[in-house]
Amino acid sequence: MRFDQVLSRADDEVLEQLIGPPVVRLLNLLDPSLARPRRLRGLVTSFRPADELLRDPDARRELLDLLPPDIAETLAAVLGGHSPDAYAFLRNLRIPKGSHKERLIFDFFGVPPTPVDPIEQRPAIGESVCDYALFAHQRVAVRKAQLFLRSSPHRVLLHMPTGAGKTRTAMHLVANELRGREPCLTVWLAYSEELCDQAASEFEAAWKALGDRPIRIYRYWGTRSLSIPDVHDGFMVAGLGKTYATAKRDMDFIVRLADRASLVIIDEAHQAIAESYRLVLEVLVDRNPGSKLLGLTATPGRTWNDPDKDIELANFFHRNKVSLEVPGYPNPVDYLIDEGYLARPSFESLSYGGGPTLTTDDLAKLSESLDVPESVLEKLAEDDQRNLVIIAKVESLLAQHARVLVFAATVAHARLLATVLEARGKDAAAVTAATSANERHRLVTKFRSSTPTPMVLCNYGVLTTGFDAPRTSAAVIARPTKSLVLYSQMVGRATRGPKAGGNARATIITIVDTALPGFGRMSDAFMNWEDVW
Repeated sequence: MRFDQVLSRADDEVLEQLIGPPVVRLLNLLDPSLARPRRLRGLVTSFRPADELLRDPDARRELLDLLPPDIAETLAAVLGGHSPDAYAFLRNLRIPKGSHKERLIFDFFGVPPTPVDPIEQRPAIGESVCDYALFAHQRVAVRKAQLFLRSSPHRVLLHMPTGAGKTRTAMHLVANELRGREPCLTVWLAYSEELCDQAASEFEAAWKALGDRPIRIYRYWGTRSLSIPDVHDGFMVAGLGKTYATAKRDMDFIVRLADRASLVIIDEAHQAIAESYRLVLEVLVDRNPGSKLLGLTATPGRTWNDPDKDIELANFFHRNKVSLEVPGYPNPVDYLIDEGYLARPSFESLSYGGGPTLTTDDLAKLSESLDVPESVLEKLAEDDQRNLVIIAKVESLLAQHARVLVFAATVAHARLLATVLEARGKDAAAVTAATSANERHRLVTKFRSSTPTPMVLCNYGVLTTGFDAPRTSAAVIARPTKSLVLYSQMVGRATRGPKAGGNARATIITIVDTALPGFGRMSDAFMNWEDVW
């Protein structure tokens, strides 16, 4: 017997129960003709599909009582009933949803079950992932830095190794400041165009995830110019050189900028006490008592052999420094390596005992200078045998590494090495301060790309900071230095770990000119200035 035939046997009372007494009462009040059995049967099937009626125990009992006796007995038998009273059996029968009995009764009345989309059952414990997350050690650093920024004198240096996410961590502090007041201006200062561009791009990504309103990004480096009345609520990235030049020409620009800025960030903060940079910072921060200063660095010292300069830097930040602290690790660099945030570096010293003969004047300058004098670097760069050693090492590295970075001794040295390597069939290029901005961008973009061909980029003076090429897994330090700051920056270019998009291992080759000083361990560099702070 088909379902519509069963429903046709329903009288007014049964139809009222199926459709609901309140509905029938309201229909009678509006228009009694709407409550006639024929109209009610149409409403029943319009608003309650047949399978829903058969699943509803109350509606099912009303419908099964309408069956002729022989049909009722047949259905009872189909459903396994042996009672002499088929109607009583059918009334008391439990039919679980989705059961075999449900399928039998649907088939009996020719009712296809309505497909039911499964309801997604969420687990008791889930995880929500954010788009601009921090690692645990970075979150701790943010909380500690925030405490210093909130209390007088509102200055703190954030000390994190290269590759540990200083910029990303700092962007959370910037976002906290911008969300905390409106209007609000934060000023990010950096001394190179690469660092400025990196900061602006990183803020755009960060604010999409952390922001609470549309906000402007002001770019003030290179050939760009700004009118101070246009600068208010937003994030300003400024080149230190350009800002200093503006201050000398138009101090009112810096003063009015200081009146609007609530947080100033100085990237590569070990440069902060240089005379020109310090002038800009002091105007921006000291003019208003509540202004905050956040310094970022992987090397919280100016030198390795001039404690007075290092103490001056520490005092500039009132000796407020937040470093990574990890329980069980005296040196956080070891933790970052173990956990894959930094690559595990393999240091190899390539001793070269030949070299040019140093004059008495060269030796005197070497002794007196804070770093290796330019005259000595030029002589090393012209040493053919030394260059052959470097080229042979670079070629062996290219057989094992996709990207190799070479730190040359001079501009001419970078070009020489790249030219010879290119002539020997290697994909090589040179980038120096003399390289045009467009050409530098093209070469760096190519080096950062995912092309499988191994590449080597020789540079002098431009890629120690503000340069991020995660595929770089080998560095050749062919520029001798007495600066622990510079050495650690060069090492850091190749030590981004797998959790930060880099490599599990990195190879650091240092050309050791036996008559000159040098360094060897990244973790030693990180801890070098602790006694000063």
